[in-house]
Parts: sequence; structure tokens; C-alpha cells
Amino acid sequence: MPGRPQPRQGSADYAWLITGPMVLFSSACLAYFWVTDPSWYQQWLGGLLILGLYYLTQRATFNIVVRRSSFEFSMTELAVVLGLFYLPHAMMILAVTGGMLFTQLWTGLTPVKLWFNVAKAAASASASLLVIAAFPPLHDADPGTWGILCAAIAVNQLVSLVTLAGVMSVVNGLRAGQDVFRASWSGLAIAATNAAAGLLFLVALEASRWSALLLIVLVAALILVFRSYADFFRQHRTLADVYELTQAVQREKTDNALPDVLLGRVRALMRAEFATLWLAPQGRYPEVLLSAHVENRGLLDLSPVPVTVRERVLEQHRPVAVGPKFEANEDLAAQLRAAKVKDVVIIPLRSGQATVGTLEVANRLGDNRYFRDGDVQVLETVAAHVAVAVENSRLVDRLRYDAYHDRLTAMPNRRRMLDALAESVQVQVEDEVVAVLLFDVDGQRNVNESMGHAAGDKLLAEVAERLRGIAGPGALVGRVGGDEFMVTLRTEGIEATIDLATQMRERLRGPMTVGSLTLDVDTAVGVSVYPDHGSDPETLLQRAELAANAAKVLPYGVQPFHPALESRAVRRLGIAADLRRAIDNDQLDVYFQPKVTLTDRHVLGVECLARWVHPTHGEVAPEDFVAVAEHTGQLARLTEVVLTAGLRHCRAWADADRPLSIAVNLSARTLLDSRFPDLVQALLEEHGVDPGQVTFEISEPGMLNDIERVLPTLYRLRDLGVRLSVDDFGTGASSLGYLRQWPVHEVKIDDTFVQGMATDSGDLAIVRAIVSLAREFGLTVVAEGVESELTLDLLGEMGCEIGQGYLFSRPLPFERLEAWLSAQTEPESTPTGEVRRLRAVI
Repeated sequence: MPGRPQPRQGSADYAWLITGPMVLFSSACLAYFWVTDPSWYQQWLGGLLILGLYYLTQRATFNIVVRRSSFEFSMTELAVVLGLFYLPHAMMILAVTGGMLFTQLWTGLTPVKLWFNVAKAAASASASLLVIAAFPPLHDADPGTWGILCAAIAVNQLVSLVTLAGVMSVVNGLRAGQDVFRASWSGLAIAATNAAAGLLFLVALEASRWSALLLIVLVAALILVFRSYADFFRQHRTLADVYELTQAVQREKTDNALPDVLLGRVRALMRAEFATLWLAPQGRYPEVLLSAHVENRGLLDLSPVPVTVRERVLEQHRPVAVGPKFEANEDLAAQLRAAKVKDVVIIPLRSGQATVGTLEVANRLGDNRYFRDGDVQVLETVAAHVAVAVENSRLVDRLRYDAYHDRLTAMPNRRRMLDALAESVQVQVEDEVVAVLLFDVDGQRNVNESMGHAAGDKLLAEVAERLRGIAGPGALVGRVGGDEFMVTLRTEGIEATIDLATQMRERLRGPMTVGSLTLDVDTAVGVSVYPDHGSDPETLLQRAELAANAAKVLPYGVQPFHPALESRAVRRLGIAADLRRAIDNDQLDVYFQPKVTLTDRHVLGVECLARWVHPTHGEVAPEDFVAVAEHTGQLARLTEVVLTAGLRHCRAWADADRPLSIAVNLSARTLLDSRFPDLVQALLEEHGVDPGQVTFEISEPGMLNDIERVLPTLYRLRDLGVRLSVDDFGTGASSLGYLRQWPVHEVKIDDTFVQGMATDSGDLAIVRAIVSLAREFGLTVVAEGVESELTLDLLGEMGCEIGQGYLFSRPLPFERLEAWLSAQTEPESTPTGEVRRLRAVI
């Protein structure tokens, strides 16, 4: 078969380099013993008996496979011991040679292997006889005779092992010969046991010839026991190998690494020359065809199995086995012979009702060994685990892909664009800038309102396709908002960027067909460049958005960023001093939002949230004053205010015998402060609160930005006994890869996924996957943004433990929280104290 790895041309003939000398050695020994004992032929009857016994013990074999050959260890030492004692030397050589010849003719081996085995048996027997000849003639079955016979058997085994290792080294290389020695220990142990049994038989025969009848029965029983043990050992080893293989498959999480883990183990388990994994092309997943071969350490991108055999599996959706031991599918046997494949087993990999690939083994090792029905069952068991592993790895991959791509346009989403922008700004090139162009589609909202969201989605898809077509080869295009598209690339400077943005906007304009209408769609383009307008991706994108908003009122529709556009940022700076005074004068309020167990509706704790009503501007959005606190160094004090208020009330609830835990949000910047764990410990001791009653929620995207720097603080907090939660889970990059490394106890699913799961199958799949993965890692799952009974029921079915959202309660000040607890909950006694249980969700 083209591309199939070929052994060295004529390599099997190299076996004659070992066989020839063994034949000469055996012939010389036979001639010598013939001359020294001319009357040897008179014991022809004993020779026939030993020949028959040798043949029968050869048929009771224990098979060990090394590389492409099978090696048989049998009970022949029993016959050899008796023959060495009773037969003339020349007769012994002929009896062993004849017995081995009849055995090999029965198996139908190739001439090279047949004559090697016959010559090996003759040479081993000859070497044993030379040991016997070196001592006085054997007459009695005394201990001296035992020692001589044991020495002869040892030499017999040594010659057999050395010649076997020699022929394997000559034919398949030195490593194959070493493998023979490594695989020989069990055979040597069996040979020693057989020799001891032979001596027992000898002693019995010397005591009474009639004991031969009992010995015949005993030999038959030993053969049956030996075969039963071999079958049991093989079954036990198979079960152990299957278990180890399935565990290795389950630990592997990606399609790319699965063949490396799987195929070598499958090939060894099934004792096959080839083990192949084929995965059909599916969507963005390409076709996979990889094989493990007995003589190659790496994987090969080929398979010896004809394609028509695999097509039969895909047609019938069931296993297909072709070979001498299988009666079905005989019409495919000719194709196997043409491909020089003696037998094959192919198992479909199923995902639901669909077949996504196949697991295949070809060419059972050993010339007289073939796959059987039991092998099909074993491979089916392995294939079931492989199919699950493939499906799970692709599910995780799809989740990761969805986390980085927009569903509607298949473009990179905001997270992916920011990651790419972060990589770009790290590479500085002389006379070049990193440009960010933000395209805001004008009139998208009108299309949604007048023609429906389906028409609006079609419009966005058309814009995405056009923008992808007009962007240069070095540009990355993504969708970063509902009607916002971002293009990032390198340009010569701000002027060149503005010219490029103007050209792209003009090419993007023009009539677009949406349903039965043709619309003229316009865009506003905001421009920012690194390093002139910012040093980090978030700032560059934010300033491009500010510029795009300003461009909407311009006739030419393109606006570069300038500082005057940052009105909101200026407003934030204006309230910085007021925020400091509010913190100093205890003018910030702390609100509490209940967290409820989904199984029994117990209110187990609250999340503490800061609120601020400015005397002039009114209520300030939390994201605004938190951002101000971060930029002005007041974040630590703000966090301390919220934590202190939470601990004070937590202590009061505990004293009232109705304990409630508290959760406090932490910024990644807070975790960079090495003194923060000491502050937490001091506050816990001051208020006498059990650390297990406190949970710190850290935003996943924030942690990812400085993961290496925040990990020491996370570990110190964990060692204090407080609980750690990953907030906004699912919105950060590579969250699945980092989750196992973080010392966290809980994940909190972002409300964007929870709120959409009742109507969006994509959000539902993401939430389901997050719950499943978190439970696999032993983490508690909290869903925020629970706003409907349907969402509540779906979360309960998935196994989500805790919910939080407007369905239960909005964030409330302390007095209203107490009123809510009195009105909406009822006490329930537990061993840990009083627990408040929801009467009903309204």
C-alpha cells in the first residue's frame, strides 16, 4: 500500500544467519552421538513416546507478543527432562526435532520461521545433551541426577533465549533483541516450574512404571489448568489495560493530544500492528487520520485499511470485523488481501445518532494469531470512552471558540479583539503605530424596530461580510458591540490611519438588501492609535468609541480621538475629591442582595454592595465611583468600608442566632496589595466573625490581567479560611485553562449568560457547561441575574446550588433587608442556628 511503512527488503532472510549455524551445530552433535552409541535406534519406541509427549506439550502454549512476533512458552521442559534421562542422545535430538517439526507444520508458519524454530529446538536439545555427556551416565533419580538435569535444562533455555534474541536483533534491530530479554522472565520462571514437574515425574516413573498412567492424567490436568490460568491472566491484564487506557483518555481534554495518548495504548492492548483513529471533517474541524505502528514511535498520517471497509462502517453505523475468524463481511476479505492486511476491526465513534469517526486496529501480531469476537467487544468498550472524550473536548473547544467569537458574524468578539490588540502593542516597530478603527453602524436600531431583529441581524451580517472584504490582509476585524465593528492594524501614523478609515467607510457605504428593501447604510468611524491615545487595549478601544460617537454628527463621518471627547472621564475626576469626603464622613451606603439556595430556598447570605448618592449629581453609578477610587488610590479605603459594614452585620446576625454569610467584591488592584490579607485578619478578629462566613468575589477578567501577581494574595486569603469566588465567570479569556490553578471555592456565572439562557440556546449551553465543569472541579456554583421562574427551574435542573437576582430581591439597605427577611421568609431551625427560608418567590 502506498505510504505504508515497509520493513527492510529481504529482512526475514537474515534469520538464516542464525538458523544455519544452529543446523550445523545440531547435525554435528547428532553425528557425534550416533558414532559414540551405534545402538541408539533400538529405543525407537521410547523415542516415539517422547516425540508424542513433546508435541502435546508444545500444543499447550502461553503466548507473549514482542513487537511484530509472538513467542510461545510451553510445558516442553517436562518432556525434555524425561527424554534426557531415558533416551540415547541421538534419539533425543531426533525426537525433539520431529516433535517441533510436526508442531510447526500444524501452525502453518512461513518456511523461514518454521526452520528457525525447528533448528532452535534441535540446537537447544543438543546443548543440553552435551551437558549430560560431560557427567557419568545417569542411572538413578537421585539428587545428583536432579542437579545434572537442571543444569541441562538451564543450558537448553539459555541457548533458546540467546538464539531468539539474536534472530530478532538481526531481523528487526538491536532494540527488538533487548525486548526479547525483557519479556523472557515469565518464560524462564515457567521453564523452571516445568523442569521441577519433570523431575517429579521422573522420580514417580523410577518408583513404578505403572505411575505413567497417573502421570498421563496429571499432565492432561496440568495442561487444562495452565490454559485456564493463561486465559485468566490474559483477561485480567486486558481489564487492567482497558481501565488504564480509559483513565488516560478521560484525562485528555483536546482533540489534538488525544491520538498521542490513545493509539499506542490501543495498539498494545489489542496486540495489533496498526491502531488508527479517524475523525470525519465537521464544521471547522478538519479530517483527522493518525495511526500508531508497532515499529514507529511517532504517529503516521496513514492507515493500511482500505477506505471501502471504513465506508461500510459509516453506512451501517455498527462495528465491522473482517478476517479468518469472522464469517460476516466476507466480501471485503479480497480487498484486505490486496492491501496485505490479514484482519481488521473497525468500531464507529458515535455522538448521539451520528458517527463522527472510527477506531481501527489491523493485523493481529503473530502469524497464527487473529482477532476474535472478544477483541471486538474490548475495542467497543474503548471506543465508547473515546467517543465521549472527543465529544467533550469539542464541547470545551466550542465554548472557548464561542467565548472569543460573535455568534452572528463568526468574527472575533470584544474579548478576542482586546487580546489581539494587547499583543500588538507589545511589539513596537519604528515609524509605525497600532491603529484602532471603530465602525458604528448608523440606523441599526431603526431597522430592528421597523423590520424586526431578524432583519437587523441580516444587516449586521452583510456589514461584517463587506468589512471583512475591504480590510487589508494585515488587519483583524471583529464585532465588539451590538452595532459596532472594530478593525486593528499597523499604519504609518495618525494621518495615514484617518485616510484609511475614510476610504474604508466610503467602500462600506452603498445599498444593502434587507428582505424586500434596499437600504443605504452609513457608518461613523472613530480612530485611536497606540501610543498617542493610550497604552492599553481597553483605553484605546474606549477612546475609539468616544471618537465614533462624536463622528456621528460629522458630515464626513470619521473622527480621531482627542482629549476633549473624554467628558465622562473629566466628570469622574471632578467627583474624586467628593468621593474622598464621602468615605471620610461615612456618607457611603452599603446595600445587601440576598443569595438563596435553589434546592430548599434558604437565604444563606448576602452580597455587600456600595452605593453613593452625590449631593449635586445624585446617584452615582457604582462603576463610575469604583473607577474613580481605583485611579485616585481610594480603592483600599472603599473596600474596607464595605467589608467592615458587612462584618458588623454578620456578627449581629450570628448573635441573633440567624447567621448569614457575606460576600464582598474585590478588585484585582486590591489583591496586588500585600497588606490586604493582614487587614482582613484584623477585621475578622475585631468583629469575631468565622472566616468561613466571608466570601471575596474577584472579577475573572481582572484576575487574568495580573494572574501571576495576585496569586500569592489569593493563597494567603485562602489560608485565612475565607472563601474565594470567581465573579463574572465566563467573560474572561482562557477561564477554563486557569480555573484549576486558582485557589477558589466558588464560581459565579456572569448575569449576561444567566439572563439569556431561557431564550438563547447558546447561553443555555454555556451555563450548562460551566455548571458541569465547576462541579467536576468540586466548586460551588452561583448564578447571578436570576430574574424569572423559568431561569430558576433550568438552573435547578442543571445542579446549580445558589442563585441571586431580582427574582428574589433587589439590593436593599439594611433596614429594608430586615423588613424583607421578615415579610418574605420564615424561620427554620437547623443544627447551626436559625435559617430563613423563602415563603414564595414573587
